Amino acid sequence: MSATTSVAPPAGPPPLPRVGRIRQMADFYATVSRTAVQEQFQYRTANTMFMIGMVVEPVVYLVVWSVVAEASGGSVGGYTPGGFAAYYIVWMLVRNMNIVFTPYGWEFRIREGQLSGMLLRPIHPLHYDLAYFAGWKVIAVLLWVPIAVVLALLFPPELTVNLAQATTFLVAIWGAYVIRTLLLFVLGMVTLWTTRVAALFQLYFTAELLLSGRLVPLDLMPDWVLRWVDLLPFRSTFGFPIEALVSDLSGAQLLRGLVAQVVWITFGWILAMVVWKRAIRRYSAVGN
Repeated sequence: MSATTSVAPPAGPPPLPRVGRIRQMADFYATVSRTAVQEQFQYRTANTMFMIGMVVEPVVYLVVWSVVAEASGGSVGGYTPGGFAAYYIVWMLVRNMNIVFTPYGWEFRIREGQLSGMLLRPIHPLHYDLAYFAGWKVIAVLLWVPIAVVLALLFPPELTVNLAQATTFLVAIWGAYVIRTLLLFVLGMVTLWTTRVAALFQLYFTAELLLSGRLVPLDLMPDWVLRWVDLLPFRSTFGFPIEALVSDLSGAQLLRGLVAQVVWITFGWILAMVVWKRAIRRYSAVGN
């Protein structure tokens, strides 16, 4: 009589310790970012033309506000023509740092079945977007430098920077990038409920344009508008990083701006995870 022995199925690899997971995520971010840099170097002409096109918007704002300042006796709201030059030259760098995956792109991912493939990966799609566009920033900064030099020669900026401002700026531009990535990720999830999203997206981008410091420095906005600005994340993505470098903010104001970014990053991450779990239940598509 033979005895039968039951064998338990393999349990699979043990979970990585926390340090191992952190190292794994760091390797993932480094690899995807490096891939993005290499990929964008293959499109040097397209990226150069893109950056030249990006010059038009800040130059128009700069010329208009410089003329207004000169017509108003040399300054508007404390900004001289040189102050506006500093603001919009830095503006262009912050604007490029704020380029993230567009919510319109989720329509393409769903329609073409790309999301199906992304769901098979062990990494959340949000991490991929954060890592890829972080790598693209290397190219954006390299292309910004010569353009900034030319603009500085044409429109001499008035800019005095101390160590606290420079350090805060370097942290704030990355904080702004993370906040905007999270918010537009949440906005993109709307495409899993409906394909009629253009009006909603345009409403969001219009509010961002008016209330972020992108169209007009926030110091020039009326007080009742600033009360709304303080309740919304837009200042943390555009206005604060620029003001940290070009405005004479105190140490307390710099710290308060960074704390606001941390709050919005925390809120944006929690919201993104909650919305993702609900939205993905509605996903049904196949790849090509």
